[in-house]
Amino acid sequence: MGAEKKWLYALFCAAFVSFLIFLSCISGFSSSYYAFSLQRRFATPVNHGPGHPPAFAYYISGGGGDSDRIFRLLLAVYHPRNRYLLHIGTDGSEEERWKLGMLVKSVPVIQAFGNVDVVGKPDPVTYMGSTNIAAMLRAVSILLKVDGGWDWFVNLSASDYPLITQDDLSHVLLSVSRDMNFIDHTSDLGWKEGQRVKPIVVDPGLYLARKTQIFYATEKRPMPDAFKVFTGSPWVVLSRPFLEFCVFGWDNLPRTLLMYFTNAVLSQEVYFHSVVCNSPEFKNTTVNSDMRYMVWDNPPKMEPLFLNTSDYDLMAQSGAAFARQFNKDEAVLDMIDQNILKRSQNRVTPGAWCIGGKNWWMDPCSRWGDVNVLKPGPQVKILGDSVQRLLQDLSSESNQCR
Repeated sequence: MGAEKKWLYALFCAAFVSFLIFLSCISGFSSSYYAFSLQRRFATPVNHGPGHPPAFAYYISGGGGDSDRIFRLLLAVYHPRNRYLLHIGTDGSEEERWKLGMLVKSVPVIQAFGNVDVVGKPDPVTYMGSTNIAAMLRAVSILLKVDGGWDWFVNLSASDYPLITQDDLSHVLLSVSRDMNFIDHTSDLGWKEGQRVKPIVVDPGLYLARKTQIFYATEKRPMPDAFKVFTGSPWVVLSRPFLEFCVFGWDNLPRTLLMYFTNAVLSQEVYFHSVVCNSPEFKNTTVNSDMRYMVWDNPPKMEPLFLNTSDYDLMAQSGAAFARQFNKDEAVLDMIDQNILKRSQNRVTPGAWCIGGKNWWMDPCSRWGDVNVLKPGPQVKILGDSVQRLLQDLSSESNQCR
């Protein structure tokens, strides 16, 4: 029995050592492969402009405690052709911004393409105040400066998530004029006229270091007659030409409206809407949709309801590109990852550019080929049909700046 036990022990040791060697081979292969990837700037050039798929500039923002959510959202919407700017407001700590930066740097493809930036000096964001539009305009300015290739700007919050892949989005918008602006808008202000536009408010975040709330003046102002006020969703997909107009302003309209809406409640719900609809150059470039899926109370409250697994089927069939809002690590996000994005945990959403092996130990996007080709997924028809309906409705009264 003693000899038999020794033989079994030797066999077990040999098997265990073989297993360790196997693991070391796997990890050694992965490590050497990642090192190889980081040494190459690009596998293929990134081509922009007519004849090539559109590219997007994403501004993803959040507050204190949102670094993990922002990183997950970044991975879900990542593509080497796009540009990304991540922002944690002043209520977040320097440690959290540093953590987010380290998470970004941990992704080899992001290091290789260098198309993700984290705002180092954060902006204050006051609830319902004009600091929101100030932060957004700063983001637009940065993205215009650092990247000359993107076609549309998309703003997302840490509580948002995509319902399509980037290959799907690029494929659908490939045939759309790149001066179109997807922005939910109306001049029918209703109760907002008396509660949002006429009240005069001050956002202390513009001049105080500490976080505080907006305060109201005792008097209200009359409605303007030099321009028409439009309102709508703060979530937008805006064209590069229009945003260049807003930032560089060869006409004084963007600056005039910015000064006026600095003292309005929720200026992010009126600023871009009023600029685009009062500009002769851009008023015919609007598509009356924010491309988002949201569920509201009746009557609606300040924010939409939080989505969960019971909303999945309607979300997936909605034809929207994005949905909001979600709690952190909500189970339905895993359903979207698995069924729509085909994305594994802590990995970017795969696209046609990913040519790595589909093994449990290797990320298919750890190797990349031609980033200018697209491979639409099963959601592309739903999104395409939705966009086609919106474009066919362009000449309707509901879709125009009236």
